[in-house]
Amino acid sequence: MTVTTVQRGGTIPRRGLVAGRLTVLVAVVLAALTLRTAVTSLTPLLDQISAEIGFGSTVIGVFGMLPTALFALAGLLTPRLALRFGLERVALASVLMTGVGIATRSLVSDTGSLLALSALALGGMGIGNVVIPPLVKRYFSDRVAMMSAIYITCVQVGTVLPALVAVPLAEAQGWRVSLGVWSLLAFAAVVPWVSVVVSHRGNDGVGTGAEHVGPPAEPRGQVWRSPVAWGMAGMFGMTSLITYSLFTWVPKILADAGASAGFGGTMVGLFAAVGFIAALGAPALCARIPNPYPVVLACAVFYLIGFSGLLFAPMAAPVLWILLVGLGPSTFPMSLTLINLRTRTGAGSAALSGFTQGLGYAVACLGPLLFGVLRDVSGGWTWPFAMLLAAVAVILVAGYVACKPRYLEDSWGRPQAD
Repeated sequence: MTVTTVQRGGTIPRRGLVAGRLTVLVAVVLAALTLRTAVTSLTPLLDQISAEIGFGSTVIGVFGMLPTALFALAGLLTPRLALRFGLERVALASVLMTGVGIATRSLVSDTGSLLALSALALGGMGIGNVVIPPLVKRYFSDRVAMMSAIYITCVQVGTVLPALVAVPLAEAQGWRVSLGVWSLLAFAAVVPWVSVVVSHRGNDGVGTGAEHVGPPAEPRGQVWRSPVAWGMAGMFGMTSLITYSLFTWVPKILADAGASAGFGGTMVGLFAAVGFIAALGAPALCARIPNPYPVVLACAVFYLIGFSGLLFAPMAAPVLWILLVGLGPSTFPMSLTLINLRTRTGAGSAALSGFTQGLGYAVACLGPLLFGVLRDVSGGWTWPFAMLLAAVAVILVAGYVACKPRYLEDSWGRPQAD
């Protein structure tokens, strides 16, 4: 006897439910692995690429700001695209954009094309940033914490691994191969997403708690009216600002204190690797604790101690300082998990994901630039770290608002009548 489940679209065999969710799981994992590859596979090679193509430090700075700028733009546009075309189709488009952008930029010989095709890849990744949380809510509403931990961990793997192998692979095969090889991962992600889109065409979808495949219902409110949305955007944005500032400036901070360039690079890798701990632990804490604000307080303490060490005694215990500031961004996976835990519907999740990441990354892209400006103006590191402490203060306030056990849909108002 075949076990069946009744959904709005009719009766679907239980085996179909399991197979459907397994396909989506593979699709989400592969997509998550691609969400940072175009960034961390490029930055270690910029000096080598610039020597061949011919661009200076200004263009390198543009490459540094491009990821967060494109992620912000994607955050603002993706909810509309999801409403028009559906989450699954938009996810498919995102991995296609990423694959094509990464593959083609490895073939170019001029700066403009390299920037444009990098923007294409980064735009695809930015769209993926936004659509994965509501897709998790749609297909795995009974396993939000577990799935959040899985995909956030995959994002961390896709951040660290390209950075580790970029230079050795470029030395062995050339920088074009080192850049382009990551397109294979994005193209591999296309296969399960095509399967998801094709197999669910014409029915209401599969998965426990799935709403429907295709465009989510039009949101009935305006996300910017909700304090939940502003709290989430503030916590996510300030965390990203701190993270990207440290990615950019930790080598210089340590070099000024007498460390070698190699040591600075290793500390950046350690900073990124510590994110695995947060990716595994933060989603479960958010799911189990009705108000996870104590985690935000702990992150603030980690930041405070780590920043103090890097500012006043950077070489006294640099590994300890980096471990502590690496634990601080635990509010990043918290934010991604709370996107689903603080919404009732897939439409609400998509709207909150877009608002949080759109506004958050728009603010974050200013972090590395302002950090450098303050360094140049003051001639030291005190004012740049003061900026980071101000960002921590915002995280404390925004996190208090975001962590309260309430839902976006209860506070986002109603759209104005036409």
